[in-house]
Amino acid sequence: MGESSRIAGQDSLRADARRNRRRILSAARVVFAEHGINAPMATVARRAGVGVATLYRRFPTRDALVRAAFAHQMDTCARALTEALADPDPWQGFQRLVETVCELQREERGFPAAFVAAFPDSTREHARAREQAEQDFMTLVRRAQAAGVLRADFHPSDLAVALLSHCGLVTALPDDRAASRRLVAYLLQSFRAEAAHGALPAPSALSLRSLPLAAHDSQRQRSSGARRT
Repeated sequence: MGESSRIAGQDSLRADARRNRRRILSAARVVFAEHGINAPMATVARRAGVGVATLYRRFPTRDALVRAAFAHQMDTCARALTEALADPDPWQGFQRLVETVCELQREERGFPAAFVAAFPDSTREHARAREQAEQDFMTLVRRAQAAGVLRADFHPSDLAVALLSHCGLVTALPDDRAASRRLVAYLLQSFRAEAAHGALPAPSALSLRSLPLAAHDSQRQRSSGARRT
């Protein structure tokens, strides 16, 4: 085989690998939306039209596959938080952050569970990034409260409750963008300092890490599997 033939063969293999990767990630987003992020890896492989060995060669763990499938959404969230902290108007920064995360929930139904997932095989780097994001969010909250624009009794669990509420809406009405935008607007208005007209009940123990999205998806998957048998 000549040099040009070998190069052409290598390019063909690389192109095939890129196509397989795109097919796997596209299939993963569909499967995770339908069955949750705990769906069997074999289901993703079948949807992508590749062998299980090919999938594991590209993505050796579920963590790696989920993170790759929703890398764009995760990066968008990280960028939105950075921009929110840099915004001289703390309320505008807070508002845009909430709107961005909710819009991602609406656009990609598998994203909510991926957003809150904490896998046991996550690297220290990912754990540190997650902790830093939580600290940055609290800094944003304190800035907005100090500026008198975010109600003083706002609690981090309130964001978790808001995201769970919005997730329920977009799951039931995935194509109703108007309903999504209106709910988000209602929630944001309720967080404004001027909306505080009396004491609220004690905050929930819910947190972003404990949102029951992944567990719900797993239960739904098992129920679906039981119906098929």
